[in-house]
Amino acid sequence: MELYRSHVLVCGGTGCSSSGSANLIERFEQQLKEKGLENEVKVVRTGCFGLCEAGPVVIVYPEGTFYSRVKVDDVDEIVSEHLLKGRKVQRLIYVDHKTKESSAQKSLAEIGFYKQQQRVALRNCGVIDPENIDEYIAFDGYRALAKALTEMTPEQVIKEVLDSGLRGRGGAGFPTGKKWQFARASKAEQKYFVCNADEGDPGAFMDRSLLEGDPHAILEAMAIGGYAIGASEGWIYVRAEYPIAVKRLEKAIAQARDYGLLGENIFDTGFNFDIHIRLGAGAFVCGEETALMASIEGRRGEPKPKPPFPAVKGLFESPTNINNVETLGNIAQIILKGADWFKSIGTPASTGTKVFALGGKINNTGLVEIPMGTPLRTIIEDIGGGIPNGKKFKAVQTGGPSGGCIPASLLDIPVEYDTLTSVGAMMGSGGMIVMDEDNCMVDIARFFLDFTVDESCGKCTPCRVGTRRMLEILQRITEGKGEEGDIEKLEELAESIKSSALCGLGQTAPNPVLSTIKFFRDEYEAHIREKRCPAHHCQALLNYVITDKCRGCTACARKCPVGCISGELKGQHVIDTSKCIKCGTCIATCKFGAIIKE
Repeated sequence: MELYRSHVLVCGGTGCSSSGSANLIERFEQQLKEKGLENEVKVVRTGCFGLCEAGPVVIVYPEGTFYSRVKVDDVDEIVSEHLLKGRKVQRLIYVDHKTKESSAQKSLAEIGFYKQQQRVALRNCGVIDPENIDEYIAFDGYRALAKALTEMTPEQVIKEVLDSGLRGRGGAGFPTGKKWQFARASKAEQKYFVCNADEGDPGAFMDRSLLEGDPHAILEAMAIGGYAIGASEGWIYVRAEYPIAVKRLEKAIAQARDYGLLGENIFDTGFNFDIHIRLGAGAFVCGEETALMASIEGRRGEPKPKPPFPAVKGLFESPTNINNVETLGNIAQIILKGADWFKSIGTPASTGTKVFALGGKINNTGLVEIPMGTPLRTIIEDIGGGIPNGKKFKAVQTGGPSGGCIPASLLDIPVEYDTLTSVGAMMGSGGMIVMDEDNCMVDIARFFLDFTVDESCGKCTPCRVGTRRMLEILQRITEGKGEEGDIEKLEELAESIKSSALCGLGQTAPNPVLSTIKFFRDEYEAHIREKRCPAHHCQALLNYVITDKCRGCTACARKCPVGCISGELKGQHVIDTSKCIKCGTCIATCKFGAIIKE
């Protein structure tokens, strides 16, 4: 057994990897060898630490020193000063956005971003090497599978999951235990257990990070689920755009087979279960379970009507259970610690925790896991660190393109399934996009609907045609061509689509439009009646004006691509609005803040 006095944990998630964390690891190993420390200090590539904004992230244990935005050129100093001489490199230590405090004397749990989080699904992300099964086992890995197979009947496993109150984290929030019950009750020689890792929401990376940081947790949960419902075969449907996740899943499956944790006669109990990977081509609609199964089978990924439900007739015409990645990330802990432990977290109707990908106009972009019922304000202000550049919070979009926008007036609502639904939003899979005063809510609705139209499979008319008609109306409004009655047309179309689209994706597509009309109707009316964008965002409705702050430096006139700015040297300039193409070059050029949007 190798013993090291220090461990250097380097984030190996997609975010930090794209910023060169692999080069950091290579440099650390090179420098440690040169300094003769290779037998004293171990470098570990982990999954995502969560605080993506601060990446690449390096944490040195046992001190727990949190270094942020580390570059290759910084590695030599960390090795020579911290690892060799015991002196922390102060300039690289993470500083809290909100409090401006250094984390030099704080543990990870005391840093503002982490303080109010509770990691259950993400418990091993950023802690272990995801490509080393021994590290997963050292953190209680596969103990839950052993307990389920040797101490519990399938019915007892299902009851534990049912009693925990765990609801599907993929969007619908259906009780996981009930899903397993239905699949268990179906009689068939062959059943399948499927992991839905087709994460397609803009700005969402919850499932990807969990697969990259703790792939064995998903394999263990699938084996437990397979035992519970009577399945001998599992499938992971993951998009090909996740190469790191796919690589680690493949390696984890091979390791689990070598250890006898997948395959035949697991733990000498007679239970057989193996897992296969199917790569998706990135179609958003394949997140819907019937379309997903069609894609696994090699057919076009299109939804089909239900019933029959997958638990009765699913993959390859056999009973099938489908859960998303985050849902499965909770299973092993529920089996090990019990339903009562899981229920002690969150609220009675929404137990446990929820993982969110926090992005948009927020200081601390990244991955967060909070107990259900945590106020939205806590996520935005305390964990997220507030809005950059002193701007005002305006709204947050939850649930991806099928979700709704929650305004600042509802910032204190608890984040749980039923509460979000009651205000026209939804939990969704966990995307959380923050918007500030500069965002136009009409254009936000247009953006998400544009995504939905592009990703529609086209099978049903309400989604294929209805969403396109809605998009056309929104496009006209943002271009200053809106007409009286357009808002009412949008509402009528939205309700028709919600009630008649074939699948859940189509039925929820109008949500961004309905929620923005509900909470920001005044912005729609300003666009239509006054031909004005209150957020000064929609280009067609803007005029650029030069104020008396102008010094007459002529910089804007020289940069203007269409020559619409005129004036004498050292005199106030003017913009010919009939020629202006509203490109914004003049504002970007002016050093005196003399040009404004009206």
